[in-house]
Amino acid sequence: MGEFTTTIERRLDQAYEGLREARSTGDDYLADTLTAEIEDLRRLADDHGVPLPR
Repeated sequence: MGEFTTTIERRLDQAYEGLREARSTGDDYLADTLTAEIEDLRRLADDHGVPLPR
């Protein structure tokens, strides 16, 4: 499960960084897309018992 956890955490880090950039440039579509991706990744982590900070 270590690699799975690392991958989820890395993808979340990238999505959160992209979301910050999208918001700062006013790209609402990208922000919405990344928000959905973050929700999906967090749900996937929860389904598999991967602890994430809230």
